[in-house]
Amino acid sequence: MAIAGAYSAIAPAVPDWLNKGDNAWQLTAATFVGLQSMPGLVILYASIVKKKWAVNSAFMALYAFAAVLICWVLVGYRMAFGDQLLPFWGKGAPSLGQKFLINRAKVPKSTHFHDDGTVETPMVEPFYPMASLVYFQFTFAAITLILLAGSVLGRMNIKAWMAFVPLWLIFSYTVGAFSLWGGGFLYHWGVIDYSGGYVIHLSSGIAGFTAAYWSDRERFPPNNVLLMLAGAGMLWMGWSGFNGGAPYAANIDASIAVLNTNICAATSLLVWTSLDVVFFGKPSVIGAVQGMMTGLVCITPGAGLVQSWAAIVMGMLSGSIPWVSMMVLHKKSALLQKVDDTLGVFHTHAVAGLLGGLLTGLFAEPALCRLILPVGNSRGAFYGGDGGMQFLKQLVAAMFVAAWNIISTTIILLAIRVFIPLRMPEEQLIIGDDAVHGEEAYALWGDGEKYDPTKHGWNTSVYGEETAPSPYINGARGVTINL
Repeated sequence: MAIAGAYSAIAPAVPDWLNKGDNAWQLTAATFVGLQSMPGLVILYASIVKKKWAVNSAFMALYAFAAVLICWVLVGYRMAFGDQLLPFWGKGAPSLGQKFLINRAKVPKSTHFHDDGTVETPMVEPFYPMASLVYFQFTFAAITLILLAGSVLGRMNIKAWMAFVPLWLIFSYTVGAFSLWGGGFLYHWGVIDYSGGYVIHLSSGIAGFTAAYWSDRERFPPNNVLLMLAGAGMLWMGWSGFNGGAPYAANIDASIAVLNTNICAATSLLVWTSLDVVFFGKPSVIGAVQGMMTGLVCITPGAGLVQSWAAIVMGMLSGSIPWVSMMVLHKKSALLQKVDDTLGVFHTHAVAGLLGGLLTGLFAEPALCRLILPVGNSRGAFYGGDGGMQFLKQLVAAMFVAAWNIISTTIILLAIRVFIPLRMPEEQLIIGDDAVHGEEAYALWGDGEKYDPTKHGWNTSVYGEETAPSPYINGARGVTINL
């Protein structure tokens, strides 16, 4: 059968190893994940916090996205996916030269060997250039820092945050990424983390909780629920690229991952909402977003490795167990009461990420595992064989990721505190965005405050003439401009 010229032609920009379909999907998936952060989480954060912190919260996400990209290409990528320095860390080096970026993508330490030294699984070499892989993995690193920021919104000194982002990326994120994805000791031991349940969500949840402990904050209500839903919607839809891009190819495993991702998220949202109705008498929009989030996080460690009925089971558990931890255990735990992270990142990411990793150790289906995993005969405990050992591996890996993030995050914050206060000054805490940035999100009266002419004064025209207040106290108001 003749092959169309567009697929058979080999040109300088189309080497024989390049699969245009895989490359197009990987760049698309990377863009989806990038949109989850910019503008998805920027919008979500700006709207879910108190009005006076909208600009600051959005800026923390914006800054993290830009700072991570530069650190990633300068040193971060190859610390996470390059040659081995330590069993849990790669050798840092720039990813900027064209000789590196136009070559076929590969993960050097991903070749997996049998006990006798023979190759069991060859090195991971996707059919697209290294530039595509570098950018795809950057979007994962960026969203991890932005998710972590959710624990310290409205309390952490913005200058401390600016120093924290590159340090945490280098000394915490790259360790988890190399250990589980880049050919580190957990990767070769056979721990399953399909698309970041541990690397991204467990680490951001634990690190965020730790950062909140050192930063001291308060809870506050959202300022715009509808805009919050817009950001949450972008986060949900972008997760198709998050999990669908994990196989590094537009293959059947990517299709399974995308379907399971949406099934689990929908199930979790419905379960969380149902629990709100049963126990509080009414559905909560914020609760629905929390349930959506826990479902997306929970399925991530095993999105392309579990059957779709298992995705429903995982959704039921991710909509209930984090609900209990947030609504019940949180109120009974002295530690959780003391460290009340702004968006409940500990519950939505650490608890849900751990839950997803452990459930993957139960539900990972052998046939699906053979499609992508480096260790042969991988399977969940429910499928017999060595499945029980798989569950143990998932538990040990979770303990390593949690411990490393607690220790590294604490050291980084204590080091920053020597030079920069972690907590905002009291005057900034009272005023908010205007004191921190000299900007405000909305030109409106205070949170829920109605215009009162006896309090705020009469309207003044552009010519300095006072305009009497409207007698329609409860009616709609506008602004009259004298021309």
